[in-house]
Amino acid sequence: MEQFLMPLFDYQLLLLVALGTFAGIYVGAIPGLSVTMATVLLLSLTYSWDTLSALALIVGVYVGGVYGGARPAILLNMPGGPAQIATSFDGYPLAQKGEAGLAIGLSTILSIVGGMVGLLLLVFATPVLSDIALYFAHRDYLLLALLGLLLVGTMSQGAFIKSIFLACFGVFIGLVGLDLISASPRLTFGILELQSGINVIIAILGLFGFAEVLYQLSQKTTKDHKDNVVGKIIPPLAMVIKFLPLTLRTSVIGALAGVLPGVGGEIAALLGYDHAKRSTKKPSRPFGTGAYEGVIAPETANNAAIGGAFVPMLTLGIPGDAVTAVIIGALIVHGLDPGPLLITNSPDLFWVICGSLFLANLFLLIFGMTGIHLFKKVISIPKGILMPVILVLIVVGAYSINNTMIDVYWMIGFGLLGFVLRLFGFPLAPLVLGIVLGPLIDQSYRAAMITAHHDLGTFFLGYVTSPISLVLSILFVTMLLSTIKNVRKTIQ
Repeated sequence: MEQFLMPLFDYQLLLLVALGTFAGIYVGAIPGLSVTMATVLLLSLTYSWDTLSALALIVGVYVGGVYGGARPAILLNMPGGPAQIATSFDGYPLAQKGEAGLAIGLSTILSIVGGMVGLLLLVFATPVLSDIALYFAHRDYLLLALLGLLLVGTMSQGAFIKSIFLACFGVFIGLVGLDLISASPRLTFGILELQSGINVIIAILGLFGFAEVLYQLSQKTTKDHKDNVVGKIIPPLAMVIKFLPLTLRTSVIGALAGVLPGVGGEIAALLGYDHAKRSTKKPSRPFGTGAYEGVIAPETANNAAIGGAFVPMLTLGIPGDAVTAVIIGALIVHGLDPGPLLITNSPDLFWVICGSLFLANLFLLIFGMTGIHLFKKVISIPKGILMPVILVLIVVGAYSINNTMIDVYWMIGFGLLGFVLRLFGFPLAPLVLGIVLGPLIDQSYRAAMITAHHDLGTFFLGYVTSPISLVLSILFVTMLLSTIKNVRKTIQ
């Protein structure tokens, strides 16, 4: 347990966590420069480092990067990554009302609460939760993916039919590329470049980045919110306490979602937002128009998912998300064997990771609350100058993912599609959700059918004979009925 305090008293580890957190915030704030990309670069840079020093830096970048993506989502309506799509639903309307500073301040403080909940889960519930996650079958991951699709009702913003259409279209796009099981080309139409599939980051850059630039430049208004886009930053204590119950609930949801391998912060954020929308009887404003709950819920959930994602990585050697997959690579590079014996053989490593997570969340408060005015200056730049600069960053970000112009062309294509869809009142988030969930639905269903020997009776019987599957099935049916009920109210 004393190793937990090592990053607090070892000045080198302390500085590395601080540096990583600071860098992660600003890397995460640039659309296209994902936290996964940053950890991959660090993997090569820290190859010759001491293991604990390398992990301290990577953990700081991880925590800072997940948080940093909220900045452009709130200020520019351009999510820094998939996990921040839900944040933009209410974050950007708050910026338009001159309350971006308060939104960022609240999300920063309460995100730290989420991060600490995820850390507590990692410290105290690692053995139990890793055993539960081990029993999740392919059919259970299929249900989780379908539960994610039901979140389309949350994202519909009054256009449910349009949202369903775009979600299905997104699933179709997500299936493009080599088949995950047979490795044969699928929906590529003989085009070699499509065999690698369509990167979801490219879709986000186009739909929420390039499309937003086109939309802003197409507007005749010259109002840039120069004076009131940030406003007050430090929230009143009473407001923080008011949102604390919601924060704790969504933090638990996010941490539990993070434990499930492959689910990640994207689904955690969406589940948090959906929970807030369903459970908040009197929101500060209607959701989608600038509700503080709509910013707090996804941000606390995706921060809490960080601690959860370390659970299967450290105990089973299974990555909880893309970043922990890179960290597994870092452990292997440094001569360690991720798996059930890792904590037994290297307890110092486990506690240093926990201590680094604790410190990184504290540094979020310092760097998160002091860098907002820098973003205010960026937003104060006239549209005619700011938007072309953002466009250059988007193009560079798209190119840097795979160092190919094909991704830039795809980004432009998604941008033009997003611009047209926005003009006709189509919400864009369901399209991205479909792209993210499409491969998971396909892989989980086919793997579950193979396990059931392609017998539908055996396949469906598993949903009532397994306790985990039964609980998820009840949850799925409950959410489905609730969604249908809400849709009927909307139509009427």
